[in-house]
This record gives sequence, C-alpha cells and structure tokens, in this order.
Amino acid sequence: MKFPGKLVGGISAAALVASAALAQESSTPAPANPAPARSQSTGTPQPATLPPQGESVAEAFAQPVFEPLLQAWTVGQATRLVAVIEGIGAEGLEPKDYDLEPLKVALASGPSKELNELASQSFVWLVEDLRDGRTPMDAREQWFVVDPDRDLYPAGKIMAEALASGDIAGTLAKLNPTHPDYAKLKTELAATSDGQTAKRKLIRANMDRWRWLQRDLGSQYLITNVPEFQLRLTVKNRIISTYRTIVGKPGRTATPQLAEMVEGVVFNPTWTVPQSIVKGEGLGARVLANPAWGKRNGYVATKGANGYITVVQQPGPGNSLGQMKLEMPNAHAIFFHDTPSRHLFGADFRALSHGCVRTERALELAMTMAILGKGATKDEAVAISTSGKYTKVMLEKQWPAYITYFTMASDINGQMATFKDIYGRDTKVLASLDKPRVRNRTSVPTDEVIVIEDDLQDS
Repeated sequence: MKFPGKLVGGISAAALVASAALAQESSTPAPANPAPARSQSTGTPQPATLPPQGESVAEAFAQPVFEPLLQAWTVGQATRLVAVIEGIGAEGLEPKDYDLEPLKVALASGPSKELNELASQSFVWLVEDLRDGRTPMDAREQWFVVDPDRDLYPAGKIMAEALASGDIAGTLAKLNPTHPDYAKLKTELAATSDGQTAKRKLIRANMDRWRWLQRDLGSQYLITNVPEFQLRLTVKNRIISTYRTIVGKPGRTATPQLAEMVEGVVFNPTWTVPQSIVKGEGLGARVLANPAWGKRNGYVATKGANGYITVVQQPGPGNSLGQMKLEMPNAHAIFFHDTPSRHLFGADFRALSHGCVRTERALELAMTMAILGKGATKDEAVAISTSGKYTKVMLEKQWPAYITYFTMASDINGQMATFKDIYGRDTKVLASLDKPRVRNRTSVPTDEVIVIEDDLQDS
C-alpha cells in the first residue's frame, strides 16, 4: 500500500513512509521494566503516572520497598566499596556524602560489626542516589513522575548481588540511566576543570535529573525538553523526528514534568471552553445571544436548567486545539496538541501556552503515532485526518511520553548545549548540591497539582 505523493497539511509521503518502516523495527520487545501504570501497553515499558482522579497521591506512591538488613563485608569487598566512593565524583556525586572517612577508619581495623554497619549504610545511600537521584523532592519544582526504579532495584537485592559477585563497582554502575545523554554529561563533567565551579554544578544537576526518571525509558517514546522547545520521537535511542514546541508560560501555567502514556490520537478535536472564558469573559452569553456569530466561530453553547452554560468549539481550522491532540490522561490535563497559531513556532522564545505542549507539524505526528501505534493504517489515517470529523483513534501499542526539564543536554543536532532556565527551576536543585545529603527522604512529590482546564486560544 502506497501513500499519495502529497498529504494534507504539507506532510510529505517520505515522512510517513519512514515512520511506517520503523514500525516493524520498533516492535522488538523493550527491556523488561514493568513500571506501574494505569494502562496496559504492548512491547514498551510504561512510565508510572500520577493516580487517576479520586486516588490520593500518597496511596499511589506508597510502594512496599525491600531495604537491606545488615550485611557482612569482607575487607576486600569493603576496600572495593571505598574505591567506588572515592571515584563517585565521576557520577556527579560527592564522596563525603557516603561517610567515606569513618568507613576507611573501620576498614583499617579489619572485619568488625562497625565495618559491616558502615559499609552496608554507605552502599544503601549510594544505591538511593544512583537509582533515585540525590535531589530531595522539595527541590524538584513541578515534578510529578513516579519513578518505578525504587521497586525494580531495591537496595537489599542490589547489595546482595554486589557481595555475591564481588563486583561492587559493576553492580552499582548498572543503576545508571541508559539514555545516551547521561553518558554525554558524564564525559562533559570529566572534561570540565575544577575551577569551572558553576558549569560543573550545572552538569551535576542535569545528570541528577536523568536519575529522577526511570533508568530505562523504553525502546520507543516521545520526549520533550521544555526549555529547548523541542519534541523528539525516538526509537531505540535514535531520533526519528523532531518538532518545535510551544510550552507553558512561566508561573502557574508552567508545563510540569510528567511521564504519561499516549493511549490514543484525537483527529479534528473539539474544545470544551473553560469556565474562566465561558463565564468570566462572557463567551457563553455572547454565543447564546448571537448564534450566527457563534456558528461562524465554531462555538455551540448549551444552557442547562440550572443556568449553567457550556460552550464547545467544533472541529475546524480555527479550533484552539488545531487538527489533533494526543490522548494521555493525567491529573494535570496536560497533553500535546496542534494550534491554529502556527506562526508562533517561528519565535525563539516559545513559553506562550497555558501549560499544554503545542507541536509543530502536529498532523504528521498524529498520523505517525496512529500508524506506529497500530491504531490505523496509512490510508485510514489519511482519510480520518481529512474528514473534518471528530475521531478518536485508540492505540493498540501505546507510547510513553516524557515531559522533561533539562538546562544542559544534547540539542537536536546531538551537540551538548545549555538552555535558558525559563521557569527558574535550577535554583533549588543547584542549592541542594551545596547542602548535606538528605537522608530518609520522601518519594512523594511535594508541589501542588495545578489542573490545566484546557489550553487557551491566542489573543
């Protein structure tokens, strides 16, 4: 089956043919990583998510974790642990955080209960920081990702493996994030002199941000770096397509950091207008008073018996969500969607939305997701997108989507770059690096969940 030579919306046949070719390649099962999530996916690990409405965040995050009991350490094992701690700066961490000096004193005295206690304790702290990140939760602003690694790699199990194999360093190294950017940041840190304090701290902060996410993101996923204003469609760590984005304005509508599942694609979406516009700006009354004006602008208003007015904007070229949105249920009502104001993608600074992520070439992305997700064939995707009718295509093969915030990372050309801290989220993370390591820290996000009613049309 062939694509037409030219598709609606300026989407090239080549772009979708390339995507379809990847469908078979990307069907290879991903590494086992059964992250807890609401939805079932085929062949791809699912990012853990915030709970559905009605379930408390504390309940969702309260996972039983097997942490180690005291273990017996030989002098050789403890010596290798000391060597790991002494070199932990290469991972952007500080040796002093892991009781290095007391451990060395105990080691000099040979096997003892004190050596067992100190070595076990230091090892557990290393696991926690390498697995979960060193940054405490109250320094992670608007971060709402449930990291499954705490359950997948319990410290007790990791320590038992390390002691059984004798490979202390190798066992701990397996906790490092698998995304290529972590290794690139590590290389950048090694090449940065001790005198470049600010740069070294920035590198360390962004290395830690990778540890906040699950270690393995999966074989195929969407990932957007908010300060870069870019979205990547990635298969087996290869960037297949990139899309410019428009993200939330600084303040209460800043885009949060999430890991969700794309469950479907909505073509020709409707837009339920928020009450802040329906009532607050008088749109409901205006549409009811002037139905012809409302029809010209695609608005349909309904007034209930109790006087409550709802306004829905119908599919069309002026719809605030454009020609598509990706269905990814979450407590924040954040999703990826199109926009009729496509000229804004030409701006350098694109923190302009009310929280949702608007994507360039959105119809191309929607069709690609529908095809790779086995929700529609090529011909079906074209027909649905050109029908002008609201159509929701559910994906048989769902895709993880990561909304991240890195101020130092590889750009879309693969070059290490720094990005403006548009939301000021670096401040607390950098400050935490200067403070002693927080012990017994919570895994529950501490920030307020700000629900975005729906993205708003540009004025």
